[in-house]
Amino acid sequence: MNIQPTPYDHPDAVTLDDAVQAEYAVRYGDEGDVTPLDAGMFVPPRGLYLLAYDPEGTPLATGGWRTQDKNDQGYEDGDAELKRMYVIPEARGLGLARRILSALESDARAAGRTRMVLETGTAQPEAIALYTSSGYAPCAKFGHYRDYENSRCFAKPLV
Repeated sequence: MNIQPTPYDHPDAVTLDDAVQAEYAVRYGDEGDVTPLDAGMFVPPRGLYLLAYDPEGTPLATGGWRTQDKNDQGYEDGDAELKRMYVIPEARGLGLARRILSALESDARAAGRTRMVLETGTAQPEAIALYTSSGYAPCAKFGHYRDYENSRCFAKPLV
């Protein structure tokens, strides 16, 4: 597998983002994640977006982080927020999510971020299992979905 930095608005990234949005819509019975995102949020050194490709060049998985600092949505200074972690169904169980997560954590740490944070939901038990088994602990809610009952927020120190 080849994991490489890719712009958030690259056609392969858009294809995987559409797929994860469709999955969110099914799992939550709504329009998907409406958190405002744009490609500029994932440009180093203030973020990074990664795609994993198979040897034939098919995109299999994605994930990114973006800089967050203390604001009225509950973020803290030094936060790096994990966004759009996704593995296509045919590639699940290959360890791609863990590899992308590790690479994102390392990059955020190198960029001087002190805590990785993420928001997921109760309809994504496999995501919660990945994060808790990777050292993430529940934290105070933040972000766009902080007032939603099925929202779950997690954090991991990067120092």
